Amino acid sequence: MKTKSAHIDTRDITINSKIDDYKQLIKLKLNLFVVFSAAFGYTMASNGSFNFMSLFLISLGGFLVVSASNGLNQVIERNYDKLMTRTENRPVATGRMSVSEASIVSLLLGICGVLILGIYFNKLTGILALSSLAIYAFVYTPLKRIHSINVFVGAIPGAMPPVLGYVAVTHTLDYMCVVLFLVQFLWQFVHFLSIAWILDDDYKKAGFKMLPSSGRSKLTAFKIILYALLLIPVAYMPFYLGKTGIISVVLSTLTVFYMLYRCFNLYKTCDNKEARQVMFSSYFYLTITQIVFILDKI
Repeated sequence: MKTKSAHIDTRDITINSKIDDYKQLIKLKLNLFVVFSAAFGYTMASNGSFNFMSLFLISLGGFLVVSASNGLNQVIERNYDKLMTRTENRPVATGRMSVSEASIVSLLLGICGVLILGIYFNKLTGILALSSLAIYAFVYTPLKRIHSINVFVGAIPGAMPPVLGYVAVTHTLDYMCVVLFLVQFLWQFVHFLSIAWILDDDYKKAGFKMLPSSGRSKLTAFKIILYALLLIPVAYMPFYLGKTGIISVVLSTLTVFYMLYRCFNLYKTCDNKEARQVMFSSYFYLTITQIVFILDKI
């Protein structure tokens, strides 16, 4: 009996380990944050009158496409992930998951996601999803070792989730769609440059060029401030387009000011502690902005 029980426990551990590996492969926690952005775009387009099945499918499609992007990223970067403390335990980098397994799973996830978005909603949504996946995995990923412009390139697919949600409803790209893209596009420079600041030493081990050539400097901190400032006029655009009320815009702007406060502190100190505060404030900004805009629609 003891042998049987031990065998069952070992099998359970193996299954749980495999599940954990897949969670790491698709970056589950980050993925859920991105999926919320897709649902946000869908809600903005539907004006509060939406179909729950459609909301589920746009979330599922976005989830699968982002999962595929993350998986392919880890396949391509497996030899570099081994060099960094932050990524050395990833399943493909350690060999716990084979390159072929990770590649096949990622491609299947991507195909399913694109088909859901393209067939259930419309071709434009599917094309945008496929383009986003391709840019992230095959342009942004290799660029990370070549030039810091990779942050700009990576911000394009990173800003796509709310666009996918919006286009799934409207079947077209309009001014509001551009605004949703700009909000998340500009936000990413504040968010990812603060992360790159914190992890700069780790990134350098793999030869990743995530910060501008000026590195951890006042010039880089100043650039982060500029991107945060650009979010203020962009936040007012939905109101000018008649898509939101003034209260949600004001609340969103207040969170920008808080983020700016953290950015100015980083400019003054140029230390990792303040960069971490900028990162947290960026999460706070995007989450609050999307929530108040959604509440305004429903």
